[in-house]
Amino acid sequence: MKKALFIIATCIIFFGCKNSTEVTSKEKKDGLKVNDFAIIIHGGAGTILKKNMSDEKEAEYQQKLEEAIKVGHTILKNGGTSQEAVMKTIQVMEESPLFNAGKGAVFTHEETNELDASFMDGKTLNAGAVAGVKNVKSPIELAIKVMTDSDHVMLSGEGASIFAAEKGLEIVDPSYFYTENRFKSLQRIKDREKTELDHDDKNAAFYDADIKDSKFGTVGCVALDKNGNIAAGTSTGGMTNKRWGRIGDAPIIGSGTYANNKTCGVSSTGWGEYFIRNQVAYDISAQMEYKNVSLKQASQDVIQNKLTSLGGTGGVVALDKNGNMSFEFNTAGMYRASMDDKGKLIVKIYKE
Repeated sequence: MKKALFIIATCIIFFGCKNSTEVTSKEKKDGLKVNDFAIIIHGGAGTILKKNMSDEKEAEYQQKLEEAIKVGHTILKNGGTSQEAVMKTIQVMEESPLFNAGKGAVFTHEETNELDASFMDGKTLNAGAVAGVKNVKSPIELAIKVMTDSDHVMLSGEGASIFAAEKGLEIVDPSYFYTENRFKSLQRIKDREKTELDHDDKNAAFYDADIKDSKFGTVGCVALDKNGNIAAGTSTGGMTNKRWGRIGDAPIIGSGTYANNKTCGVSSTGWGEYFIRNQVAYDISAQMEYKNVSLKQASQDVIQNKLTSLGGTGGVVALDKNGNMSFEFNTAGMYRASMDDKGKLIVKIYKE
């Protein structure tokens, strides 16, 4: 009897220690910091092939991506917030005609520029967004101002512009957003509409002369600061030749932008209607939270499986609470860059 009790007691101690070790190991694994701070950006995804890109244009994109991400990285390195890093980084791209955001925004059917943007704070889950703005120089700054200085999440059109002016943001004449390249893209689509019976070629709405093919031209950024706070932001000019006040995924929290300190931050770029239907950005976070999968697994499943199954194309940049980063896209290329806390810089355009 004593021998039997001894065996039972030994088994309890053994298995109890084993379970304790497993829990401890799991906690160490889950809490392992890869980077104390990090930043990741995109400048749009699409059929971006090296054979269609001139060496000069490729260098321009690489230089601007590097410039943008270094601005945010410097802020983070010096102890600044992820919110400031995201805003300042995106503003560099908003002020460049290379990207379909801010200065480089595409034209609507009515030959105007309508800008969308969104921002989310991973600590508070607070968010701000704007849609259809025509005269605010920095849509991402306005989206953040909606979050910090109003009771709302999204403002649109003229109301958003009035709010911006009241809050002292820079208002510009709509001609500020005019670029010859984007205007010619609109005229090409309009000419096709006049000569072709099929007016439903939506890929034409994403045509980019620089790459001689389709590109979804959103810009976005996700940052993790030294305090462990994640922020994500996205800004875009939308779809060339868009009508009726069309709004894509960029200003939609959960579709184009999402951030949660418990999981990750995400910024999307792609065919907006599909990203809205899939709630792409939130789905990646939800899979991490409820299925306990890694950032890489979640982003791969959402972009390569779920989005693709509906016919959606595009990609995301994402960064988790431990500083792991992910570029995930199902197109031939995506303008993208990342920097970690050691200063390692990655800038890429093509798939490989």
